Amino acid sequence: MNHLYYGDNLSVLRDSIRDETVDLIYLDPPFNSNASYNVLFKGPSGSDSAAQIEAFDDTWHWNDSAEAAFGDVVRSGNAAAATMLRAMRSFLGDNDMMAYLAMMAVRLLELHRVLKPTGSLYLHCDPTASHYLKILLDAVFGAKSYTNEIIWKRYGSHGNSKVFGRVHDVIFFYTKSDRFLFNTQYGTYDDSYVEERFRFKDSDGRRWAEQNLGNPAVRPNLQYAFKAKNGIVYECPGNGWKYTRERMQELDNQNRLHYPAKKDGRLRLKSYFDELQGPPAQDVWTDIGLLGGTSPERLGYPTQKPVALLERILNASSNPGDVVLDPFCGCGTTVHAAQKLGRDWIGIDVTHLAVGLIEKRLRDAFEGVQFITHGVPQDLEGARNLAARGRDDKNYYFEFEKWALSLINAQPGNLSKKGADKGIDGNLFFGARHEGRAIVSVKAGDNVGVAMIRDLRGVIEREGAQIGVFLTLTEPSRPMITEAAGAGQYEVPGLAGSVPRIQIVTIEQALALRDRAVKLPALRQDSFKRAAREVDSKAQGALDL
Repeated sequence: MNHLYYGDNLSVLRDSIRDETVDLIYLDPPFNSNASYNVLFKGPSGSDSAAQIEAFDDTWHWNDSAEAAFGDVVRSGNAAAATMLRAMRSFLGDNDMMAYLAMMAVRLLELHRVLKPTGSLYLHCDPTASHYLKILLDAVFGAKSYTNEIIWKRYGSHGNSKVFGRVHDVIFFYTKSDRFLFNTQYGTYDDSYVEERFRFKDSDGRRWAEQNLGNPAVRPNLQYAFKAKNGIVYECPGNGWKYTRERMQELDNQNRLHYPAKKDGRLRLKSYFDELQGPPAQDVWTDIGLLGGTSPERLGYPTQKPVALLERILNASSNPGDVVLDPFCGCGTTVHAAQKLGRDWIGIDVTHLAVGLIEKRLRDAFEGVQFITHGVPQDLEGARNLAARGRDDKNYYFEFEKWALSLINAQPGNLSKKGADKGIDGNLFFGARHEGRAIVSVKAGDNVGVAMIRDLRGVIEREGAQIGVFLTLTEPSRPMITEAAGAGQYEVPGLAGSVPRIQIVTIEQALALRDRAVKLPALRQDSFKRAAREVDSKAQGALDL
């Protein structure tokens, strides 16, 4: 069974994943110099939402957590990592970059621990911190374990750049030992190369190029006269033929030989273009572009990587049935690729919104997909337990709120980070340009009543929203249902049909129906788009944790 974890990946790695159980690790760790890493969605105008979950708000600043991570590395027993991190701190001081490196170092030690001796790690980053990360990787894995620095050209060009355009990311490829698995990957030939090299065509349109049939070395046993199907006898080249007489006859019977126009010309072999694998992939990747805004693969997650990028990595350094781990899995491209290619997988993320998105993405793309989500309620009893903890600890209350919103694919509201929430716990946008808005109010307490429905109605009128959703752990009373019905229906201008203006949705209903629990107009556009259905997913094996 595959596993999706909500929580800090350091805790998950330490508590839930055993030594040397993972075949391949891919990670794309965020850094606060690139604010888009923290943006899980965009507002209706396309700008970063001021009410987003800032999952890494306190993660990459020098504070007690960074100091603790630094101490863990120093006491880890890895002398190289400890020495290197001390040297970095001496050079950089106690700043955001140093906090990032301390947090990454302690996680890299854990990732090294869980990786099998035959395993590989790919760390994806931009050039902002790549030089520091490579030094840490050398310290943790050993300089001899460095295999490649892969350059991924993600953009075409930046016409308004005041310096050389920054169009690439860096992917560091390290291995646990010299016994690592690697399957050669192949790219595609340029059209100009195909036109120039494979300039001949058969009657059915198949392109081919001439290939020499002479042997590069002297081979007396391959020196013979060959009589072809056209009745002409061809004398062997000076060193002899490349193939035996029997193989030459097979090639002739398969119409793979090209007869020369002149009697004294050389017999040639037809090398068909459609039989070639393509050029072996090198360490500069220009054939996998960034997802465009109109790509059917794009789900609405700003830092989403193409599935093709992860497929190349997974195909190169794992086989079907192997275990793939992504400790910063974001919108879940790694686990999507792993599911598609028949690998077992472990995904970890620190935001409820990301975990909810991944769950939705997998269910949309793979019929009958099976996985276990850890760290979030799986049933009504689990939801009640999380809510109960929130009554004593405010942080747990907001965890409940964020989790509940993720069930219906809603964008979080202020969540106390930007001041008072003004009755707006979450938003659902709909319409071709997200011009429609449904405001979500989340209630985890036992005491819900009619006044709360009236308050929600007042909020949507104040905000100019079209719909209000009352998401409640406790079953609503009959007067609440009556009050909600009294708000009437919202009718989409110019379209037939309507939906309730105030909708009461229970957590139990949301657990069962997910985003289908809320009735929005037919022109709804989800905060995150539905992943396209994969038509040929592979069966998944068991994962031994």
